[in-house]
Amino acid sequence: MSDSSTTPDQGAVPQPPPPPTPAGEPVLTPDGAPPGGPRVIDTENQDLADGVNRCPKCGSTDIQLRVSTGMLVCLFCRNEWAEAAIDPLVSGEASLADLTGTVIASGAADIDAAAAQVLTLKCSGCGSEVVVNIAEATSSRCHWCRHVLTVNEQVPNGAVPDAVLPFAITRDDALTRIREFAGKRRMFAHRRFLKEFVPENVVGAYLPYMVVDSRASADLHGHGEVLIRRYTRGTGDNKETYYDADVYRIARRVDFTADDLTLESSAARADMNTVVNTNNVINTILPFDTEKAVRWNANYLVGFTSERRDQDVAALVPELEHQLLSIARSEARGSVSAYDRGVRWESEGLEVHGTRWVSMYLPVWLYSYYEQDKSMVHYIAVNGRTGETMGSVPVSQGRLLAAAITVGSILEVFAIAIVGAAS
Repeated sequence: MSDSSTTPDQGAVPQPPPPPTPAGEPVLTPDGAPPGGPRVIDTENQDLADGVNRCPKCGSTDIQLRVSTGMLVCLFCRNEWAEAAIDPLVSGEASLADLTGTVIASGAADIDAAAAQVLTLKCSGCGSEVVVNIAEATSSRCHWCRHVLTVNEQVPNGAVPDAVLPFAITRDDALTRIREFAGKRRMFAHRRFLKEFVPENVVGAYLPYMVVDSRASADLHGHGEVLIRRYTRGTGDNKETYYDADVYRIARRVDFTADDLTLESSAARADMNTVVNTNNVINTILPFDTEKAVRWNANYLVGFTSERRDQDVAALVPELEHQLLSIARSEARGSVSAYDRGVRWESEGLEVHGTRWVSMYLPVWLYSYYEQDKSMVHYIAVNGRTGETMGSVPVSQGRLLAAAITVGSILEVFAIAIVGAAS
């Protein structure tokens, strides 16, 4: 991070900074280069001769995730293994310090609106044809020979990502955490919720994210104040406190990199309308150890549900820029601590030198409850890797009011007792 000097200039107006990048302008191209298409890293598994994930030992397709170990297990020969990590594949082209332009893993490519939602897969076991609705699932069984069919081709509809971060928290562990979370809020919870609370309905879900690496620079311009003295004037109830401060014009330039920023790539999950849902609980269980994500294998999803992403890179750029500016402000904070009356940033500019985008499924245990009175959906979410738990429960307004009245009455009794003792 590099700082420009500050010049004492009491009451001065800062010089106009370089203008921020306008919305919609192609900011993700190399410095000084004309806008062009992004560089694409092919993450599709080319080792699948027939497009089917098989056990590397016996060739069976009856495979699922063993959550306790994070490994795939063949249900036929009991062989266990894991897919290769995704990070070396996508980051091998350039380090963060040298990242320029836009690099997109093939699973993060723009969604083709015309891509079919329904695929017909030919069973390699008996030759039958099986229809799979990939808007709802990425695997199925042949109804004739029970052969497992998985969708591994990266159809451009957002259903097949570049990578997946497997569950590490078991269902039983998630159930315990959800029960504990709701139990601690039992006192003020709505009676109907307590009656209808069934934590066994928890569902393991893979939610779609874009995981982004970025190299950027930010220019921050504003004013900082240093307190000179503080004094009061007046007497009795008419006293007023006054502050004298030196005002400085401040400019900072911050050069930084961001590793594995996670952006929700489902428009429904990104909707933070607190009137109808508590989606924001998903953000409160971050972060995920995305550096341990592995290459896509549909068998990691056996026994779990998933959502496909419905937002492209361009739609997520504003949120990325918002997060990058937040990082820049945080980086600059250490260099302005001398301004004890605070700093007010009045203009900001962001220059994105390079980004790398990877589409990834992240694991969440999710319990939902529909509050009929308010037509609102409450969620309790458990991070499928760390066990971090957060959520919301419907609150009984009557019980809250009764508690407030009780506390107020107790405080009033204490106040009377103190006054009595003093007299």
